[in-house]
Amino acid sequence: MLFQVGGQGSRPTFFEMAAAQQLPASLRAALTYSLGVFALRRPFLHRLLDYEHESFALLMLVLETHSLRTTDASFAESLYGLRRRPANVALNIHASSLSPDSDNPPPNSALQRRQKVLSVVFLVVLPYLKSKLHSVYNRESEARLQATLWGDDQNEGFDSTLSFEEDSPLSRGALDSDANASLRERLRKRLQKIVGFCYPWLHATTEGLQFAYQLLYLLDATGYYSLALHALGVQVCRATGQEMMDTSSRISKIRSRERERLRGPQWLKTLQGALLSCMYTVLDYAQTGLIAAVFFFKMMEWWYQSAEERMSAPTVYPPPPPPPPPKLAKEGIPLPSDRTICPLCSQKRANPSVVTVSGFVFCYACIFKYITQYKRCPVTLIPATVEQIRRLFHDV
Repeated sequence: MLFQVGGQGSRPTFFEMAAAQQLPASLRAALTYSLGVFALRRPFLHRLLDYEHESFALLMLVLETHSLRTTDASFAESLYGLRRRPANVALNIHASSLSPDSDNPPPNSALQRRQKVLSVVFLVVLPYLKSKLHSVYNRESEARLQATLWGDDQNEGFDSTLSFEEDSPLSRGALDSDANASLRERLRKRLQKIVGFCYPWLHATTEGLQFAYQLLYLLDATGYYSLALHALGVQVCRATGQEMMDTSSRISKIRSRERERLRGPQWLKTLQGALLSCMYTVLDYAQTGLIAAVFFFKMMEWWYQSAEERMSAPTVYPPPPPPPPPKLAKEGIPLPSDRTICPLCSQKRANPSVVTVSGFVFCYACIFKYITQYKRCPVTLIPATVEQIRRLFHDV
């Protein structure tokens, strides 16, 4: 499967390299999401989610090893039609990319065995270790936050219980097992604290170096996209048409040799050949299948997320009707026919203010003096205080 993203010559563009680098992370997110969805109906899949780092590392180990063995490229790089070449060979290819016979690669352009093994280490082992360190750092951060919020009472209770049990008549074996368990727990906590202190610096250093290499690669100041490629002495080039044909023929020769090595009776050879054919089919279509799975599950995530948002959207109800007006008291002050007149002074309202318990409007000076003296609304005789007087800045 080959995607060309543009550009000229054998040197890949920055966007090709960035897309190839981000593909494993996107693939991992899609696989984790799909397993989480399937685990809702098949609970035994939660075991895979419990060992998420190990499961994905094993999958990438198979894919990367097969890809480097057959195409001299990582799984993501082979998807974009890229190949890994030793630095001196890559420079020769780039220098002769404009010549008419540029489709003929120089001899001995394949990766050495040491470079393939170290490529697997940089592509699988180191990312796995970094993901484990990241999970340990997250747990340490959560534990530190809980200790900050709730204190360390649990550890104190554990110590007091241990000292109490030492005075009680327990067997020596039980005490030794408890001491060993507490020692392992202290070592584990100390290791988590060391990781919690060192991991941010390690992460910042690696990310800074990665950013520096990417910036230099973007500015065409170096041919190495990452520190790992520089350490391996490997550069990434575009695969030519001749290289694609050579790769196909090399895969056919490798598989033919593997079939010739089969030993045993005829039925066993037939069974082993069928298993090899199935394995070859799975590996050949692994790229297409995994990329299709990424798009499929991303689409399903969008679909179910939209449905959940529609179901969980709050219902908009109409505003409630206003409460009925309070009843006028027979002993209260009557209301004037003109609504702009204050009921207390029978004059045009000045500084209109409302009594919140009844809703009637008066002059501020009149209602303040009245409520201070009688502690009630003058119209409805409902108890009120001066704190329930509100000034109005738009009188109608």
